[in-house]
Amino acid sequence: MEAMTWLVVLLLLLGRTKAQFQFQFSDISNRSDPDLEEALLRLLLKLQEDEFFDTLLIYGEDCVFHTLSKRLKVSTVLISVGSTEYDWDFGTLTMILSCNSEAEKKATRRTLMKLQRSRRLIYMQKDIQPESVCHKYSLREQYNIAMVKEDFKESEVIYACRFFQDSKFVEISPAESRPIYIETFRNMHRKPIKAKTDLLAPRSMAYVDKITGESKLTGYVANLVSNFAERLNATLQLEDLEENNNILEIVGDVINDQLDMGITMHTSLQKALLDTASYPFFVTTYCLMLQIPSKLPYNKVYEMIVDPLVLGIILVLLCILSVLLIYGRNRSWHDLSLASVLLNDVSLRGLLGQSFPFPLNSNRHLKLVFTILCFASVLMTTMYNAYLQSFFTNPPSGPYIRTYQDFSRHRQKLAITALEVDILNRINNSKFREMKSGDLVVFDDMEECIGLRDSFNLSYNYVVTGDRWSSYAEFQKIFKQPIFYFSNDLCFTRMLFMSIPLRRYLPYRHLFEDHILHQNEFGLIRYWRAHSFFDMVRLGITPLEDLTNPQDFNKSIIMEDVSRILQFYVGGMVLSILSFLLELGVAKWRRWWGTSR
Repeated sequence: MEAMTWLVVLLLLLGRTKAQFQFQFSDISNRSDPDLEEALLRLLLKLQEDEFFDTLLIYGEDCVFHTLSKRLKVSTVLISVGSTEYDWDFGTLTMILSCNSEAEKKATRRTLMKLQRSRRLIYMQKDIQPESVCHKYSLREQYNIAMVKEDFKESEVIYACRFFQDSKFVEISPAESRPIYIETFRNMHRKPIKAKTDLLAPRSMAYVDKITGESKLTGYVANLVSNFAERLNATLQLEDLEENNNILEIVGDVINDQLDMGITMHTSLQKALLDTASYPFFVTTYCLMLQIPSKLPYNKVYEMIVDPLVLGIILVLLCILSVLLIYGRNRSWHDLSLASVLLNDVSLRGLLGQSFPFPLNSNRHLKLVFTILCFASVLMTTMYNAYLQSFFTNPPSGPYIRTYQDFSRHRQKLAITALEVDILNRINNSKFREMKSGDLVVFDDMEECIGLRDSFNLSYNYVVTGDRWSSYAEFQKIFKQPIFYFSNDLCFTRMLFMSIPLRRYLPYRHLFEDHILHQNEFGLIRYWRAHSFFDMVRLGITPLEDLTNPQDFNKSIIMEDVSRILQFYVGGMVLSILSFLLELGVAKWRRWWGTSR
């Protein structure tokens, strides 16, 4: 029974609300002027044809726009209170209608960004000046503004805001062919674009123009921004050009709306808000720049080319041939002994490619053994000589770093900035966690670390992006031999998005992102990056000289290189003498023992 009572109360409330809404809507319809409605309807239909939209957003209440929304075949969103706490998530082209200049009030940050470029039509009273409305919306950085007054059905005058011009607005008749809404920032009439650069070569480099004496920028990021300012007929206002600015400071100034854009790179590792980052400039990798291991000295070549497995096979082959030779002579095992097998003169000389006595009356089994011995000697000596010649011509390098654990094995260090360590730890990079803290050398001063990397200091290995490595690779082409290589096996990320920091409510953000796409499409960015090394040389940032330490000319082989072989030779001679003395002593002892018995 109690549930039925509550149901009746709810139905009564709904009926009352519906009655109030119908009364309010009918009251608006009754107070609307039919002639004004027809004039505004023709205007909206013309705007829909010229400037297509498929969603209406109406701010305010008790307005003629509410009745017009039913006659337009588009979706309509009503915001009577002038503000909402919800983000605008419609992916449609929106036309904003305001019942007065104060109807559009507070909105969320995402809603302001998404509706910033939307076209707006304001319904005003007669006593309000269009210039004040244009100024008010310009403070919000909303520029596609048009207004109609209450006497629109008689005057048929549309007031359209214009910026960067002498007049703040123009009067347009619906019958004219002039556009009501224009792209304001196609021509900024030399208005400034505030920017700051980090002067990190080769992205942005400062130089003095010899003709004008002005300080200018070059580099593939600086050229992108400079060309954009020239394209919009704007002035690029650079701040603190004479000093190197920290990347975090530039990004912070952009986020705090102190700069329009930063002439630097914002990486996807920094987890930046999409509000303050442009469309990706390009995609690169973030890997390690490792030292190329030094060549093995010549005295190590002899040891390297004799693999332990191959040496074992040779010893087994020596024993087999010795046994076959001993048995093949007399068809008996009478002369078989350990000394005759290991120190067989014929087998040793044959495998080393030396001549040995050949029995005159040898049987066919013995001839077959000698044939195998000669073939093995030719194969071994040819192979060994080929290895020696190739390795002496180009000695092999030492072991490469293949894993992050190899830094400890090879006693190598990785130089990295504190900023990069903080970013990699913050995103919990799995590859970076494989590095041991003892293998890292963290630099608080970014310029010091970059200076060591630019000078190819061999005390450390380094972290580098793929775009920066291209200039290093070009630089090493003038070296006698390269000293660093780009490790594709050891990368913290293989897909690093590089963006330009942009102010959150930058009104010409869409023009800048179109500019990025056009520059990439025409190949200009690829061209600037390919020629960045030559720009650095031209500006004196990078010296055109070999930075490797010149080494004295060494002869191919010197006495020290064969010292190990000579040591084996001396050891063998000593062992032979000791064996000879031992045989003499054993023979003498046997004679003495036989005499004493």
